[in-house]
Amino acid sequence: MILQRIFAVSLLVVCMALAVMAWPYQAPFSYEPVGPRAFPLLVLGLMGVALLYLAIRPTPVTRSEDEPELDSATLTKVIACFALLLVFAAAFEPLGFILSSILIGVPMARLYGGRWLTSALVAGAMSVLLYWLFDRVMDVPLPLGLLAALEN
Repeated sequence: MILQRIFAVSLLVVCMALAVMAWPYQAPFSYEPVGPRAFPLLVLGLMGVALLYLAIRPTPVTRSEDEPELDSATLTKVIACFALLLVFAAAFEPLGFILSSILIGVPMARLYGGRWLTSALVAGAMSVLLYWLFDRVMDVPLPLGLLAALEN
């Protein structure tokens, strides 16, 4: 339980540092009534309250019989997911939302047992559908990257 307290306190310090960094943020334009600063501060505040609770009253860690063990195969999947998310973050601006989503969607589906054709079809369809949903329905602009020539 001491490891939970150390983890909670260290993440609480990170949350406070991020809140200090987010506090002075002002966007030159705002299409929200509360501004762009409210969301990160709200998330960090809720996370801070939960971490404070965890630091004061840690829960005993018990593993039930139906939970899988944390073996090397599971750790490999976790590391691969993390690496794919880093690739997505790096490719988001230059490639655009659709291509970067397909780029990480197919390997992510394959990582969890999907077939090549099914993974490619689902990742492609979800990428296009999510782009349309954000861009047309919710009016949130996403980068098109290499596909920008197809827009008009």
